[in-house]
Amino acid sequence: MIKRNFYYHLFSILLLVLLSGCTSKTVETTYITQGNVFGTLVKISIYGESEARANLLGAQVLREFDRLHHKFHAWQPSALTALNDSIARGEPYQSDAEMVGMLKAATRLAENSDNLFNPAIGGLIRLWGFQSSDITPHGPSPAEIKQWVDANPRMTDLSYNGTIISSRNKAVMLDLGGYAKGYALDQAAKILHAEHVKAALINIGGNLLAIGQPGAHPWKVGIQNPRGEGTVAVVELHDNEAIGTSGDYQRYFMKDGKRRPHIIDPRTGETTDLVASVTIITSGGTDAGTRSDGNSKPLFIAGPLHWKAFAERLGLEEVLLIDTNENVQMTPAMRKRVMP
Repeated sequence: MIKRNFYYHLFSILLLVLLSGCTSKTVETTYITQGNVFGTLVKISIYGESEARANLLGAQVLREFDRLHHKFHAWQPSALTALNDSIARGEPYQSDAEMVGMLKAATRLAENSDNLFNPAIGGLIRLWGFQSSDITPHGPSPAEIKQWVDANPRMTDLSYNGTIISSRNKAVMLDLGGYAKGYALDQAAKILHAEHVKAALINIGGNLLAIGQPGAHPWKVGIQNPRGEGTVAVVELHDNEAIGTSGDYQRYFMKDGKRRPHIIDPRTGETTDLVASVTIITSGGTDAGTRSDGNSKPLFIAGPLHWKAFAERLGLEEVLLIDTNENVQMTPAMRKRVMP
């Protein structure tokens, strides 16, 4: 079975927004704006505003998402592809402060995770056929994989002179697919905070960030079962908390009886097939969304035996991992939060 279309995420996204725990008044005054950006369903749920104002604010957030989508798209013409083209030619690229800030933050996470999170391996992602809206069974040859692994592209290959970006390694090809959605959550939160929104839940394909709470109860979200319908647990999401999941069941293909998900181990150049999903909760600061998106990837790649060490190293206290045999592991802090 091949996943060809991801716009039906009301049923298949990693995390489903559960409004059933809210009071009838909360339901009546929670307005949802939704659209398709970043190749997935996005939803902005706003509580405590008039319908007209909620719609205006939701549309403003969607415009910001669209801007980021077109700026950081990994294979359609964008500022990111222009940077990658310059790197491949060995030339510097005139960027802007936003891109430089994103790449420097991504570099810090890459270094902290021993480069298990590595946005510089866009070339490998392209070889595996994941830089496409229509994923088909594919696979690079062992020689092609070895070439990229030996080239060892890393975020630390990048250097900056103000907003001019250069790379000492032409093999660097940036793909922010595991990072940009989290950044977009934080940008949306900035917009809604500036407009003094009382409560909102921002959902980008299952990566969510909460502002305030809708009435007397916190927002509730479900962690989806990666191998079946429904959820495996529900958690309450409080103000300035974000939840993100990396999974093997949305962007993948089957080949020779083996599931090939889009998350690639930079050490081997191979796809990772030991974990079905990793869910983490982050909080605090102005980058909770970014951290919820980026930090789940190294735990996914580290696998069932080593994820706890990486969680501790990255300062992640609330983690839930489901392996491909459907075994569930949790940190003590996450176990206290989940409602079966």
